[in-house]
Amino acid sequence: MQMVIKSVIGWVDARFPLTKLWNDHLARYYAPKNFNFWYYFGSLALFVLANQIITGIWLTMNYTPTAEGAFDSIEYIMREVPWGWLLRYLHSTGASFFFIVVYLHMFRGMLYGSYKKPRELVWLLGMFIFLCLMAEAFLGYLLPWGNMSFWGAQVITSLFGAIPFIGDSLVEWIRGDYNVTGVTLNRFFSLHVIAVPLAFIGLVAFHILALHEVGSNNPDGVEIKKQTNADGIPLDGIPFHPYYTVKDLMGLAAFLFIFCSVVFFAPEMWGHFLEYPNFEPADPLKTPSHIAPVWYMTPYYAILRAIPNKLMGVIMMGASIGVWFLLPWLDRSPVKSIRYRGIYYKTALTLFVICFITLGYLGSHPPTPVLLLMARIGTLVYFSFFLLMPIYTTFDKDKPVPDRLSRA
Repeated sequence: MQMVIKSVIGWVDARFPLTKLWNDHLARYYAPKNFNFWYYFGSLALFVLANQIITGIWLTMNYTPTAEGAFDSIEYIMREVPWGWLLRYLHSTGASFFFIVVYLHMFRGMLYGSYKKPRELVWLLGMFIFLCLMAEAFLGYLLPWGNMSFWGAQVITSLFGAIPFIGDSLVEWIRGDYNVTGVTLNRFFSLHVIAVPLAFIGLVAFHILALHEVGSNNPDGVEIKKQTNADGIPLDGIPFHPYYTVKDLMGLAAFLFIFCSVVFFAPEMWGHFLEYPNFEPADPLKTPSHIAPVWYMTPYYAILRAIPNKLMGVIMMGASIGVWFLLPWLDRSPVKSIRYRGIYYKTALTLFVICFITLGYLGSHPPTPVLLLMARIGTLVYFSFFLLMPIYTTFDKDKPVPDRLSRA
């Protein structure tokens, strides 16, 4: 049997670099030996992506992308299709967990300076993945054709109307009509299931290839490739497989426990994952009492509402996402890891996290005068973290970084 397997693998290797790919990206890819809890989220993001693709394919088999049939097809999936309710909840809950995992993955990058040289391209590709994720989530949000989906799409697409000269034409081009209609639904469905996923998967592949070219960062921010043995193997590195594949499986088991608990016991998450108005069919004559995006978009929505001028609000919302791309060049510290950073960066990062969570809360609630004031303060803190970074990282009192990993 082993001879047959070896013969098959040999036949494949002569025509496709299967063994080379296995060795380059798993068996002989040497990763730092001191990965901790924060390094689970990269592999978890891949798992959630696979979940979204697989469940999405099955959902499309029974979904009708028309204004007349979309909402009813969702009801059909939930009530009549065998295990349809599970597929739908795995997909809808998976969308929120995708953002949870990605936000924590990005936070780990900020903790340990994973965006700094030589990983700038890895970070940029990751940010393009984040943009694709936001686009995919927005496009998919309209597909249930619930009342919040309909009005949310109406509000978000209308933002492009603030662009001078071309705004109105751009809104009509995006919608495919003067208002959000079945044409818009069909258009969003096509982009959601074909165009954006193709770009998404391509970017993920490039992201992993770029990461494995320069090597993974670690909690110490030490480049393990600088200390190697006679065979060129890093002294502080271990093969990704089997050591980290086993470790990631343990993290996956813990993640699945939490994920499945939400899927089976609180898939709507009290209106945060699936809003209550979305259980009503789209009605152009019935506006929900408060229109707000899903929780993972609310920090940027709070920034949008904090600016009195509509055009400036749209610009600031776009800038709040675009500024992440500049992070590798805004950070002037020679130190990567927060373990050796000074008090300025630690304080700034703490304030930023508090600000981001607060903006998320503010964006999900109606804009009262007090909440608007808080959103404006939060917007100032948000942008100050990035724009003042060249100053406070330059003058921060960093600690010396060791030549080797300090602990396993």
